[in-house]
Amino acid sequence: MLKTIKLFIGTGFFSGYFPKAPGTISSLVALLFFLIPGFTSVYVNIPVIVLSFLIGIPLGNYFEKHFGEDPQIFTLDEFVGTWITFLFVPLTLKTVAIGFLVWRILDILKPFPANKAEKLNGGWGIMMDDVVSGVYSLLIIHIFIKLFN
Repeated sequence: MLKTIKLFIGTGFFSGYFPKAPGTISSLVALLFFLIPGFTSVYVNIPVIVLSFLIGIPLGNYFEKHFGEDPQIFTLDEFVGTWITFLFVPLTLKTVAIGFLVWRILDILKPFPANKAEKLNGGWGIMMDDVVSGVYSLLIIHIFIKLFN
């Protein structure tokens, strides 16, 4: 039972098992959380991000032990990065599309210091590169909103 719960959470509700682009699919699943009433509230969203991050570190260690270094099926980090990207962002079709695109590009390219964070040991590295890329995406989408809104 505990193994199933770890797999369920670590694979982003099993979205990490998607055969093609599991990170992108998991990020799309993470976006669905914004449809839950109240999830956009910082009083809900920030604690969920922090809790997911804190759970993600030991879960990342568990996944590395059982599936190898930074396994593709572990996608809780994509959830955290996606949720960070949209903090304090008014969710419109335009901001979600641009934010999602920026987030996925930065998560894949891993600009400094995300590329350095990825090299941290175990769950720390798995989670931190997505946190850094999520923060970059957050800043970019807010700049976009200020410039073009």
